[in-house]
Amino acid sequence: MLRRLAVSSACALAFCGLVASALPASAHDRPRAQSTRHAPAMTLVAVAAANPDFSTLVSAVQAARLVDTLSGPGPFTVFAPTNEAFETLPDGTVQNLVQPSRRADLQRILTYHVVAGRISAADLATAVRVGGGSATLTTVEGGQLTAVDAGRGRLRLHDAAGDSFWITATDVNAANGVIHVIDGVMSPH
Repeated sequence: MLRRLAVSSACALAFCGLVASALPASAHDRPRAQSTRHAPAMTLVAVAAANPDFSTLVSAVQAARLVDTLSGPGPFTVFAPTNEAFETLPDGTVQNLVQPSRRADLQRILTYHVVAGRISAADLATAVRVGGGSATLTTVEGGQLTAVDAGRGRLRLHDAAGDSFWITATDVNAANGVIHVIDGVMSPH
């Protein structure tokens, strides 16, 4: 059923005419995922499944049994790592986490990438500005992320492990939320 959804979503996205939308570029940017300018009728999971840059994330969401949750009414803001971001993890990490015995760990990691509510890039930038250069976000997992002003209109996210990630594309809209693309996999601990 998810494959059928992904195929129909891919067709719908082709008709929507995806347009790249990102924060200002810098010399060390990674390739950007594509963004839509309007809220499509597809859920966050369907939008991610239709983009080949998110195939590892979609597989992880399926293994964690979070498809129904992230296809629910939300709204949610998802900070989505690309396949390239997952490839930066130590060898075997993803294969280990998608095992049924590690489902709870995988759920914690994935829900750490999700914030309740629809937070646009403009909303996040405003919160950072009002916060004097940073804004704290509470994740669905219960942990905290910190968005910080990285200069030149760019934002970075700091996770609980002390690592920092670029937000490389913003406002990939879905019916039940929004996706912002990040260049790494965040850790709740």
